[in-house]
Amino acid sequence: MPHAQTGPSSPVISGGTADDGTARRKGPLAGVRVLDMTRLAPGPYGSMLLADLGAEVIAVGGGRSGLPVPALSRGKEFVTLDLKTGEGRAVLQRMVAESDVLMEGFRPGVADRIGAGYAELSEINPRLVYCSVTGYGQTGPWAQRAGHDINYLAVGGALGTFGPPGGPPVPPLNLVADFAGGGLLAAFGVVGALYEREHSGRGQYIDAAMVDGVLSMMGMNLADWGGPSLPRRGEGVLAGTHPAYRCYACADGRYVAVGALENAFFTNLWQALELGPVPDHMDPEEFATIEVRLTESFRQCTMAEWAEFFSGIDACVTPVLEPHELAGSDQIAQRYPDSPTRSVPAVPQYSRTPAAAGPTETADSTARVLARFGIGDEDARKAIGSSTPDAVRGLRWPPI
Repeated sequence: MPHAQTGPSSPVISGGTADDGTARRKGPLAGVRVLDMTRLAPGPYGSMLLADLGAEVIAVGGGRSGLPVPALSRGKEFVTLDLKTGEGRAVLQRMVAESDVLMEGFRPGVADRIGAGYAELSEINPRLVYCSVTGYGQTGPWAQRAGHDINYLAVGGALGTFGPPGGPPVPPLNLVADFAGGGLLAAFGVVGALYEREHSGRGQYIDAAMVDGVLSMMGMNLADWGGPSLPRRGEGVLAGTHPAYRCYACADGRYVAVGALENAFFTNLWQALELGPVPDHMDPEEFATIEVRLTESFRQCTMAEWAEFFSGIDACVTPVLEPHELAGSDQIAQRYPDSPTRSVPAVPQYSRTPAAAGPTETADSTARVLARFGIGDEDARKAIGSSTPDAVRGLRWPPI
């Protein structure tokens, strides 16, 4: 799986200790080199996942690409190239020749116009896995449209199922389309293509569209739509309004999450609260009564008190934690004791080749990185051109 230094038949592991003293990379993707030309959230999240698994990730920016997202920058190095110049494109091509993966997030056709398209780069490195991360994909009448997570959720059919029945749809932050349907899908596609390359010896092009990712995740819900499990937006077993699958307010204004769908869990819940004979919690005629009884019960104690009460009861009742409280969770702290509150752990957990969160250093490292490709200072300066780090401060994320 490692990248080719001089051609498809000349593998070299990039994960060893380099001349600049970078630490040896570990993890299941050690030896894989990724060039990341994406910005904003989906692509950088996908490349961060690859970096967590041991890949060497080099983020290539310049021009109007904007500043990196610090929360998604760990384990990466950042270089600046001016792809409007022949020197900048020549350096990118040299890097591509010695890399395994290139990720880009331009609108369809833009990468081709700046000399970074798949057709051109795959001629240089036939083993290159090339992943385009876009909202609507490379084809279709909406391919050139701008959009954000909320738009891709809307077009993919997910947003129409979120939120209360009597109000507007409510997106769950930008978790579903940007991160799951975009970054996670892109990383999954890259790993699949790398595995296939071990058999064919050839790279390939990946069209990772966020709308496609949303559609894929809607598999079960599309089948349920219009039926008893999901009759309409805001209603149904998993919509957050079923009395055995929803959140209840506590005495302190905080909430507990109840997921007691199965008979055994609901029976444990009802009996633990000493509410009398256990009703049929899947009978719609019982819903109103069950909701009233549970609402009254959970208002009697604070969230922390309920968390302690249900800690030894198998009833699928948990406290609704806010982000700043995660470090105090005994479950999360036990699994990830060194994970800071404002950072996420490297996942999943591997038995032999563990994933690891690398350091976050977003400073420009163009000269140091290009030296590893045998590119001297003079050629590096020409490749940077006018795209100096100070010249790419036009975009910020999130917008303010």
